[in-house]
Amino acid sequence: MTQQRHLKSGSGKTAMQDHISMRANILQADIGTASKARRITKQTSQRLWNRVEAIRKASDRLAAKQGFLSAAERASYDRQLDAIALQLCK
Repeated sequence: MTQQRHLKSGSGKTAMQDHISMRANILQADIGTASKARRITKQTSQRLWNRVEAIRKASDRLAAKQGFLSAAERASYDRQLDAIALQLCK
């Protein structure tokens, strides 16, 4: 989770959005791996996957509307993704 927060991504206006998108990709891959390893149920996997996708879509919509994500918005989305990552680490 800490490593995900420090991912380097694009530059300029889209850097914040790129960061959220990259974290979502990594989390969804981790969810798939945990499901295949049977560390989480298929139902839990689907629920977590959908939460990550909802966060990605919300950040995409906001970035499209405003043309960027602010640092505060990125922090808010990061906290939501952190909560999902914590569930995978249990």
